Amino acid sequence: MRADWYPSSSSVSSSWFPRKNSHYQLLKFVVCIFLMGLVFRLFSSRSIENSVVVQTPFLEETPVVDDEVKVKPVPDHNVDFRKIKPPKGKCDLFTGDWIPNPSGPIYTNESCHVIEPHQNCMKNGRPDSGYLFWRWKPRDCEIPRFDAKKFLELMKNKQWALIGDSIQRNHVQSLLCILSKVEDAVMVYHDEKYSSKRWLFPSYNFTLSVIWSPFLVEAATFEDINGVSTADIQLHLDKLDHIWVDQYQNIDYMIFSGGKWFFKTAIYYENNKVVGCHYCPGQNLTELGFVYAYRKVLELVYNHIVKSNHKGMIFFRMITPDHFENGEWFSGGTCTRSVPFKEGESNLNDIDVVLRDIELEEFKKAEAVASKNKVNLKLFDTTHLSLLRPDGHPGPYRHFHPFAKDNNAKVQNDCLHWCLPGPIDSWSDLVMEMVLNG
Repeated sequence: MRADWYPSSSSVSSSWFPRKNSHYQLLKFVVCIFLMGLVFRLFSSRSIENSVVVQTPFLEETPVVDDEVKVKPVPDHNVDFRKIKPPKGKCDLFTGDWIPNPSGPIYTNESCHVIEPHQNCMKNGRPDSGYLFWRWKPRDCEIPRFDAKKFLELMKNKQWALIGDSIQRNHVQSLLCILSKVEDAVMVYHDEKYSSKRWLFPSYNFTLSVIWSPFLVEAATFEDINGVSTADIQLHLDKLDHIWVDQYQNIDYMIFSGGKWFFKTAIYYENNKVVGCHYCPGQNLTELGFVYAYRKVLELVYNHIVKSNHKGMIFFRMITPDHFENGEWFSGGTCTRSVPFKEGESNLNDIDVVLRDIELEEFKKAEAVASKNKVNLKLFDTTHLSLLRPDGHPGPYRHFHPFAKDNNAKVQNDCLHWCLPGPIDSWSDLVMEMVLNG
């Protein structure tokens, strides 16, 4: 570093010297000046060195940039920075942004024939289509779009199952639609209520199932198709649901989920005896609450998984937030947004935060044991990327042309499930990346 205030030799002019001095006096004066110069140079060089050591880190971390001039790194023209990826294992798939995707969805509601009416937003008359033209982009890497042909080849003679509630059914339908670009699946099983189903892809001997088990433990529920209860749910917190347990060892890949159903009024049983409830005023029962029940159930489920010696791959999908505004699903809540949220524009509600915290805590405990027992357990954290998509729900278009007769008609909105095609299709991109690259 150059010190601009340090005097150079040229700045010392001959006018400084008296004209009528002896040679001896002149010599002494020159020597004196020379010695003073050495001392001054030594002092100033040390001062500059110290200033560099102290100041340089701050200049690198917090440069002062003029508002009108942006400092940009100079790229190496021999490197294509778009192709740079962090080392495997270093990319957080679930931290990212929704970015424009002009190519749109892989399938349409006309090319896929397994979309349930409540999620068939385009057929039901949703007027906008902008929500179809976004894709999830992790911040630290690129992930390819789901390759249906490659997936089916990889899954020859394998079985997949998604176990949980109607969001799992929503996801299965999305995956069926994506895979239908290669081969249509054949339904080979359904239960009496069509809640649990199984499909076969004949050319690949690949089966894909949705197993209805919203609590993951034994439960007696009494609800109609609109979620209206006629009696309290009876929930056995210490008994896993045999519907999925009986098939567990035969399934190669599983995605579990829980959450929303635990908000409902329920009577809790342990050892076949009532031990309490969640929101049961007037019944003279101990109010244990959904937090107690959810933690108890996840502990039971994970205990089964980590001790199972299962040789496939098991995912737990985190809670999915809803986007009801101006009320809940039962009190006139709506979701009318047409573009994704940007980072920081929305937060999880307090109850979802509680459930998510329980899920993370219980997963971390289970993960340590699973690793020790060589059980392949993975966290499928779709919470944040789902939170950013208030535009992807059916809203009023869970009904067929809800405003055909009255533009101001009052209709129940669905701000929890996803339109098909829609944001949930990106979940399969992430699943495939996790299967292929761990």
